[in-house]
Amino acid sequence: MTTTTPKIRLEGVTKAFGPKQVLCGIDLEIAAGESLVVIGGSGTGKSVLLKSILGLIRPDKGRILIDGVETSRLSGSDRVALMNRFGMLFQGAALFDSLPVWENVAFGLIQGRGVARKAAKDIAVSKLAQVGLGPDVAMLFPAELSGGMQKRVGLARAIAAEPEIIFFDEPTTGLDPIMADVINDLIVKCRRDLGATTLSITHDMASARKIADRIAMIYEGRIIWADRAEKVDDPGNPYVDQFVHGRADGPIQMQVRVS
Repeated sequence: MTTTTPKIRLEGVTKAFGPKQVLCGIDLEIAAGESLVVIGGSGTGKSVLLKSILGLIRPDKGRILIDGVETSRLSGSDRVALMNRFGMLFQGAALFDSLPVWENVAFGLIQGRGVARKAAKDIAVSKLAQVGLGPDVAMLFPAELSGGMQKRVGLARAIAAEPEIIFFDEPTTGLDPIMADVINDLIVKCRRDLGATTLSITHDMASARKIADRIAMIYEGRIIWADRAEKVDDPGNPYVDQFVHGRADGPIQMQVRVS
């Protein structure tokens, strides 16, 4: 019997900032081609988890493996080679205001991979088409775009180099429900077209249900539940149940100051 190596595997990952323990022994696996969504409230460690996998933060303990290779201590050219396998859709799109849309999409191709500007522009226009934006948008600047269009440009940039692994950081934050659903559909389509492995972090349950194969919940720095996406509405876990259904009453207690 053979076992398939996970695309991403975390083993006992911990991270503290001073006295604040943020990650408390994260164990998590993501299969090749799988879409995993990590849900959880603000301050539960979602962003630190994502940044640790990306290598932007070095964990205090534990291992992070990509295709079975430990990556959390990589540096120099090895780190660059790893980063070239990743795509990233940032919260708020995080576009460069001073660059036209096509250069935003092609930024990693030009700066990170040395692609000639004309070829990079052609790729950018093609990727913009994949997210429903015409070539006329390529010459605009981010300030000329709506929030939904900016998010689509950010998605085009994330897939520009056809990465193996794509990270989505709160992909629908700040969008109205209709545009959020458009972005969710595009994420599903782009992932299928590329065959990429994806990891998303969100507190938007509509988004999680739509884009996930599997959902995991992080609470107080630990993964407390992980299962198929269709199980999330009847998880058999009171913490997950409270979060998913947005109830004030339950084991998760919010600190509210009364003046």
